Amino acid sequence: MVSCDKSFEEENTNPDASTKVEPEYMFSKSLYDALNNSTSAAYEFSSGGFVQHFATYLEVPGLGDKYVYTSGTYPYAYFSGAYVDGINEIQKTIQALEDDADKVNMRAIANIWKVYIFHRITDLYGMAPYTEAVTAYGEANYSPAYDTQEDIYTHMLSTLQTSIDEFDNSKESFGSGDLIYGGDTGKWKKFAYSLMFRLAMRMTKVDAASAQTWAQAAIAGGVIENAADNAIIAYVGGQEINSNPISYQLRNNNYSEANQGTSNTEGGKFSETFISHLKENNDPRLTSIAAVWVNGIQDTTASMQQGMPNGLVNRPADFASLSEPNLGTFLSLTASLLVIGSPEMNLLLAECAARGWVSGDPSAYYEKAVTDAMNNMGVLYGSAAAISNDRIRNYIEDHPLPSSFEAQMEAIHTQFWVSVFPDEIEVYSNWRRTGYPKLAPVNVTGNLTNGTIPRRLTYPPSEISVNSESYREAIELQGADNFTTRVWWDVE
Repeated sequence: MVSCDKSFEEENTNPDASTKVEPEYMFSKSLYDALNNSTSAAYEFSSGGFVQHFATYLEVPGLGDKYVYTSGTYPYAYFSGAYVDGINEIQKTIQALEDDADKVNMRAIANIWKVYIFHRITDLYGMAPYTEAVTAYGEANYSPAYDTQEDIYTHMLSTLQTSIDEFDNSKESFGSGDLIYGGDTGKWKKFAYSLMFRLAMRMTKVDAASAQTWAQAAIAGGVIENAADNAIIAYVGGQEINSNPISYQLRNNNYSEANQGTSNTEGGKFSETFISHLKENNDPRLTSIAAVWVNGIQDTTASMQQGMPNGLVNRPADFASLSEPNLGTFLSLTASLLVIGSPEMNLLLAECAARGWVSGDPSAYYEKAVTDAMNNMGVLYGSAAAISNDRIRNYIEDHPLPSSFEAQMEAIHTQFWVSVFPDEIEVYSNWRRTGYPKLAPVNVTGNLTNGTIPRRLTYPPSEISVNSESYREAIELQGADNFTTRVWWDVE
């Protein structure tokens, strides 16, 4: 064996692996991985707890519920996962397309998706590696600098506009590898303008003039106002990668059928704040997403639904009878996932109309948002979750948009809290910007925020040890790396 020196290169080559990046396949992988990034840590155990959609009586997963952190990767799992998978993959896609003028549409779509991934990182953490991200392979840069969130936002908005301008109907696009729109550049243009609109509205408190300029540009360009243009990924179940990522992770962590509401591993249930709001407002979405276990079967009867209070440190006696996600609808492995859609866009349009930034009646946008959000129940989660037109109409009649500006903001963004669920990262970002709905924080002994709801997540320990110089520079500019430091756009 010592003397053998031939044929090892051939023997050590995987015949099933591609020797080059196939852009369409790599793009598909980035779509999947970006949306499957830490859906338990970032959705249920942090953001979803912060906004009081979910609750747990346990301490280890209690970051979102009671602002404690004892172990695990909950504060930084999203940061770590995003760079390794989604960002790395979309950057490889872009690099494989950059020298081919005929692939301009693919490159534009890939750059739009790159903005989507990065905006979620910076909204959760603030400053982050951006300009120098994913330069380790090509430039051997293992200590990327952190960009300020203001600079990241400026560049993301510019990238969206540039990508929109690059679309060329005479050139080819992605095909089936585009799991959202099948390469439809017209719909990707709406996606880009919708993302631009989302980013613009994030800046209303820190730079109202720029927020208005970019919002009006996005609206003029054409955002997703109708359900036909919704950005949706369909899942078929089976393998993990082909299963709805939120459903897959929440089933594994808490809500498997075998647990039947009694032995939920992470002590999770729907929050009392969330369930009580839906019940008190006679919101028909309650029975589309929530259920309680009765004799081994999930019961969706509205009157039986009851959430668990946030901030508990012991298992409540009635734990087994509290509401949790409906496995047949909301947590179906074949449920579709709404990435950006008309409910969010119409709620933001209602806000812009109330601000005088766009013409139109705020009430009309508000009612369109509610209608589309309720119609989405059947589209995303199947016929068992569908809501009738009569119930939608009755709800809207009972919950008209108020007349005063501040009351309108509360109604619009409380509706956002319900309608954009379960995109917990987006709901959490919008709550930090607007302060709605008005949530009562918990103040558990030993919490890390002095009894206030966290304003961001914290960086991975690996950044402190491996990228220490860039990390130190970031916290000197942004503030302490803790849960109460506010990101750039999150001003009081």
